[in-house]
Amino acid sequence: MSKSAKAVCTLIAAISILAGPATAGKLGLGQSATPVEIAAWDIDIRPDGQGLPKGNGTAAQGEEIFQTRCAMCHGEFGEGKDKWPVLAGGAGTLKEDRPDKTIGSYWPYASTIMDYVRHAMPFGNAQSLTNDDLYAVTAYLLQLNDIIKDPNFALNEKTFLSVKLPNEGGFYEDDRDTSEKQFWRKDACMKDCKKSVEVTGHASVVDVTPDGKSGPKVD
Repeated sequence: MSKSAKAVCTLIAAISILAGPATAGKLGLGQSATPVEIAAWDIDIRPDGQGLPKGNGTAAQGEEIFQTRCAMCHGEFGEGKDKWPVLAGGAGTLKEDRPDKTIGSYWPYASTIMDYVRHAMPFGNAQSLTNDDLYAVTAYLLQLNDIIKDPNFALNEKTFLSVKLPNEGGFYEDDRDTSEKQFWRKDACMKDCKKSVEVTGHASVVDVTPDGKSGPKVD
């Protein structure tokens, strides 16, 4: 065999080794997360109270924090500014064509508020609030929605679960595994699945298509 042929065979063997399946075992990359790192990531708060931090705050204290650090986006009374989310009001609008999905009208749990604020707010400076600040801002938002009446009510890990939002009962577990099981097929139908198609509605009938030649004016 010539030297050039041997070189080609050697190169092919080397490529085969590199392209082969990775061997089991550690790759020597990275390091195990420390307890401090895990604690920094593990900050979610559940509806049952798991994850609530130690702290204490009132709506009266939260008002000052909210006006200083939140009102520039959400408005002084949670009404929302420009395109930023509305946080207060909207009670009784869920059955309307354009419901206001605010904390008081739509959100299910007080933990939803505190968990989101804890993870992502204030915008651009997330996780800068202290635990006492978190409780205070949450209490203020609850007061704006008439859920907490007393501005001096102390919200903490002990009193948190006593707070109930109006639409908690409007949420339920996804039950499609039972309620829609009758429609499931082991093998997907790919041909002659339904012999005829029946039109059951038109856009104009369900009032989706505008009557005029042009649609409504939008901002």
